[in-house]
Amino acid sequence: MLRLSKLTDYAIVVLARLGHAQCGGRVAAVPELALASGLAEPTVAKVLKILAQSGLVEGLRGARGGYKLARKLEDIPLSEVIQAFEGPIALTACVDGGHGGCESEGCCPVRGRWDPVNRAIRDALAGVTVAQLANTPPARQCAAPALTF
Repeated sequence: MLRLSKLTDYAIVVLARLGHAQCGGRVAAVPELALASGLAEPTVAKVLKILAQSGLVEGLRGARGGYKLARKLEDIPLSEVIQAFEGPIALTACVDGGHGGCESEGCCPVRGRWDPVNRAIRDALAGVTVAQLANTPPARQCAAPALTF
């Protein structure tokens, strides 16, 4: 069975919550995201660290700090989130002609034959956005945040 890790699943949940927060024009802190998602704070912090390292979210320091999306949810393909947590998307160790992943690669009769299958899976995952999974309104539909003085 092909299955994603829990952290990858949690990343989609956290990104969805960030999308809702940004729709209101604000950043979100780890405790807020943990409460909204039902996940433990250390887990949310770990997920956000990986997402930040991958360039999918940005951390903002300071008293009003927190996290925000680096791009709109509709511009983040599912494939990028999966790669951030799982590494290259492939069904086999033979990732697009890679070397050293298998003890029988020198005599394998199907070496390189998985490439079209791996590419099809990557393309399918790239065709689904986090916004589609999260069922969030597109950024253009978000109400403009109220200005406070």
